[in-house]
This record gives sequence, C-alpha cells and structure tokens, in this order.
Amino acid sequence: MERFPSSMDYVQMMAKLGDLKDEHYRNTLALSTMIELLVDKGILTREEVERKAAELDQFMVHSPYPTV
Repeated sequence: MERFPSSMDYVQMMAKLGDLKDEHYRNTLALSTMIELLVDKGILTREEVERKAAELDQFMVHSPYPTV
C-alpha cells in the first residue's frame, strides 16, 4: 500500500534542505578562505585559479563517460 507524505515528512525534508544549505555555505567559505590565503601568500595567482576553474568547468561540460 502506498503511503502519502505527511505534513511532518515535509517539515523533515525542509529541515534537511536547510542543513544542506548550511553545510554548502561552510564548505564554500572554507574553500574561498584557502584560495585567498594561497593567493595572499603568493603560492597561486588569481589568474592561475581562474584558468584552472575554467579548465575544470569545460571538463564537466563534456562528460568523460560514454552515453548509452
């Protein structure tokens, strides 16, 4: 028998989405902080970071996996 989601199921799902949003923010903040520190210390340049980001973005646009 199929069970319909209750109001509490929706509340729990929204709470999980909120938790994911917070976790995403913390991860993004940590990565941004590390990049800024590496640039500030002269280990990387902003141009190198931008170039690598563009390279990786292109990799994701064209899936390396064959389609069936």
